[in-house]
Amino acid sequence: MGYRTSLDPSSSSSAPEGERGLFQSFFSTLVKFDGRHRVYDAVWQRFSQEIRLLLDNRYVYHPFWQHQNGVSGYEDWEHKLERGRIAINHALREHDTVRILSILFDRLYVLRNQLVHGGATWNSDVNRDQVRDGASLLGCLLPIFVDLMMDNPQHEWPMPNYPVVD
Repeated sequence: MGYRTSLDPSSSSSAPEGERGLFQSFFSTLVKFDGRHRVYDAVWQRFSQEIRLLLDNRYVYHPFWQHQNGVSGYEDWEHKLERGRIAINHALREHDTVRILSILFDRLYVLRNQLVHGGATWNSDVNRDQVRDGASLLGCLLPIFVDLMMDNPQHEWPMPNYPVVD
């Protein structure tokens, strides 16, 4: 069984709960340190429409692809997606930035896999909206995340999985 990180509460996952918890903890810490509300503004003002489209898109939903690839246990992917929509709508109503980021980055991980493994290729017409929106989101959020980490060096940030080595 391959390893996969899944933060979407509605998807089946082979990722250990600890990995999911690490991501949620990371997002929670970033939001806590975000005194100027840069993450919040990006999620709820600048990219709210793009995020809603990505969260509602079956083509960046892991169980959809598991079903398409004939993996047993994913016949109910539509039901899982609908349950996920309910959880997402609740998070949207509550302005739960951490939960939205967790689910969003799960969907972006699927999109990343499409790019890396050939489902969305250079200059193709397939998946262009998701690729454009995902790139815009990452282009905005990642520098904010780095700034927040740099502004809070006293915090014990987790070590990278691929640190610089000699």
